Amino acid sequence: VNIHDKGILTGELSSIYRVTHIIRWELNFSTCLLSPEKNVALKGTATQSSQYDSYGAAGNAIDGNRNTKYTDGSCTHTKQDSKPWWRLDLQDVFTVTSVTITNRGDCCSERINGAEIRVGNSLDDNGNQNPLCAVVPSIAEGQSSSFQCNWTMGRYVNVVLPKPGILTLCEVEVNGHDSSGWYKPERCFCLISC
Repeated sequence: VNIHDKGILTGELSSIYRVTHIIRWELNFSTCLLSPEKNVALKGTATQSSQYDSYGAAGNAIDGNRNTKYTDGSCTHTKQDSKPWWRLDLQDVFTVTSVTITNRGDCCSERINGAEIRVGNSLDDNGNQNPLCAVVPSIAEGQSSSFQCNWTMGRYVNVVLPKPGILTLCEVEVNGHDSSGWYKPERCFCLISC
């Protein structure tokens, strides 16, 4: 069965075609499996460059709660650092399609401006040199914004301010596919065979 960009079902699928902004997914369902996309952050562990106080723990950004009031205990908060960062260890390599960040809602929304989202497998410089997924221009106070990562593979997801400042995150959601089965133009990892 083929699934085309407009949802029309026809013959057999075997590759992906990208034409401008339209993606045509083709997958041979008998041999290859595209694992379901999900928020893979929830089972990870987080750390950060520093912690401002007891409310601002790194793990607060992956608690599944988009509450944006800092004193409710669901946001992270570093001290004033020369290059503040937050890192998520996904515990395994995933194919990351997008990262959604929820910004603090009770103050300081500009702190996220210019933050870099990086995804990869290296811990050099605390993971802050991994491939760049996106730069956050700004996120409105108390709002969430999603950033596309173009199927970047990695175990670590970093949010880093490449300048002196304070980093506060109220939720980080990492959407992706696990490595048990996924499909991309140049690769086909299968549970059975390709």
